[in-house]
Amino acid sequence: MANWSEKKDAEIDQWIRNHEQKGATGAPLYLQLLEERARRSQSKGHLSIDKSLDLLSQAAIDQRCVTYGDLAKASNVEWSQARHRMSGANGHLDRLLDVCHVRNLPMLPAICVNESGRVTGELEASALEGFVAGARRLGFAVADELSFHHQARDACWQWGRAQLRIG
Repeated sequence: MANWSEKKDAEIDQWIRNHEQKGATGAPLYLQLLEERARRSQSKGHLSIDKSLDLLSQAAIDQRCVTYGDLAKASNVEWSQARHRMSGANGHLDRLLDVCHVRNLPMLPAICVNESGRVTGELEASALEGFVAGARRLGFAVADELSFHHQARDACWQWGRAQLRIG
């Protein structure tokens, strides 16, 4: 792993954008950059990547969805503070997609939904748009957005069942 301590956040972000524009989202340097950006985000006292991944991993094992509010609670952050950091480009869910990509995990944010989708596992339109935008940024080809989300969600359930067999 490279030493990133002398690099500014803007430099890391630019290198990431350069890789994405070139379609080099599988390059080792790109993966290191994503991990570093997530680490920095977490160190700034924002929502915890690690706690969110733990919650999402357990939810996949349990074959259930969690809400954005559940992620905030896992990090001990009030929803009123967390909601503005949760979604959108460079939001917490985007960073979680990055880390899942780096660590070769399924797209665990696919099982993080609005309260209205907790039982059905469906994303609201704006959430689906954000999820797909993050996937495309990472180099995934998305033709049908809803089908893509369903495939990603199903991959989380499949991964969760496999963890039960491994553990």
